[in-house]
Parts: sequence; C-alpha cells; structure tokens
Amino acid sequence: MMTTTDTTAPERRRRRGTYAKTEATRQAILDAALEVFSQSGYRAGSLRDIATRVGMSEAGLLHHFRNKSALLEAVLEERDARARALVPIESEDGADVLRGLIDLASHNASTPGVVELYTTLSAEATASDHPAHGYFVRRYEYTRGNIERSFRTLRDEGRLRHGMTPRRAAIMAVALMDGLQVQWLLERDALDMAAELQAMFASFVDIDWSRRPRDEASS
Repeated sequence: MMTTTDTTAPERRRRRGTYAKTEATRQAILDAALEVFSQSGYRAGSLRDIATRVGMSEAGLLHHFRNKSALLEAVLEERDARARALVPIESEDGADVLRGLIDLASHNASTPGVVELYTTLSAEATASDHPAHGYFVRRYEYTRGNIERSFRTLRDEGRLRHGMTPRRAAIMAVALMDGLQVQWLLERDALDMAAELQAMFASFVDIDWSRRPRDEASS
C-alpha cells in the first residue's frame, strides 16, 4: 500500500523545481531589464527588448511582472539588494556603515550604466506621478535615517566633530554621494568618488578608515 509520504514527496520535489525555475526566470528578467534601462533609459527601454534578451515573449514577461512600472521597482530593489551586500546600512557600528558607503562609491565607478540610470530616475521621480516617485521617497527616508543613526552612534562615542549634528551629517552625506555621481558621469576623470566621500567624512568624524569588518573577523 502506498503511504502518504510516497505520494507527497514527488509533489514537493516538483513544486520546489517549479519555484526554482520561476525564481531563475525572474532573476534573468531583472538582469536584462537592468541592462536595457541602463543603456536606453526607463522610458525608451521596451519590455519587448527585455523579453527578447531572456528568450521569451512580452506576454511571458508580464506573467512575472504585471507591468513596466512593477518591473522598474523590482529592478531598483535589486540594485539596493546588491548595494546592501557592500554597505551594512543597518549595522550598530557607525564606522562600518561609513566605510561601507565608501566601498559602495568605489564599486559604483565600475557600473556607470547603473549609476546613470539611478541618477536620471531619481531626478525624474521628483514628479509625483512618476512610477518610481514612491520608491525614491521611501529610499531617501530609509537611507537618511540609517546614516543619521550611524552618526548618532559616533557622536555618542565622542567621534563626531564639535558643531556637527547627526542629522546634518546624514543630509550632507546623501547630498554629496548623489552630487558626486552627477559630476563623475559628466567627467569621469575629474574626480574619484570614493576618495572625495572619505575626505568629507574625515572632516567631521574621527575614524580609522583602514579597518573593515572582514579584517576584524580574520584577526
């Protein structure tokens, strides 16, 4: 007699296989969309072009993402996920967060298309009817809040320079990162984003910039 386990195990394996295939397809779509949007911009980049790159129809793509706006938001969230791998943005160690932001600035210099997409979209999204408006409002609130918390920790440790407040430092940090990206996109040989960001941080916090979490873990 066949037991319950005998009948459900193959079904579970089938479902896991289907889920894995779906996730792989979604990831392929996100990678293709990031390329298309980076090369052509959001408005000019077409769903048809994205679908072609992953070998499917436009209707097949819409099975995974209901419309172009939903795909754009998923692409931006994917970019944020990759950034979080470099920046421990929610860490309790304020110095690690700032070091991570410098690492991110250095990494961004190797992905000009992504930087251009982000910079263009963040400007366009100031219009309340832009599909990415809500995303950027939430992202700036989240980023400012976490960076401010990092500076607050540094202040409590006595490492924030006199006259600087955590909130002002966070606002300045975000403004500098975005402004450096624009200048760098216009003339890439004119500045080093990571070096300029570190110099700004060093002007109002006392941190050993050479230390990294991975260094401490290996010691």
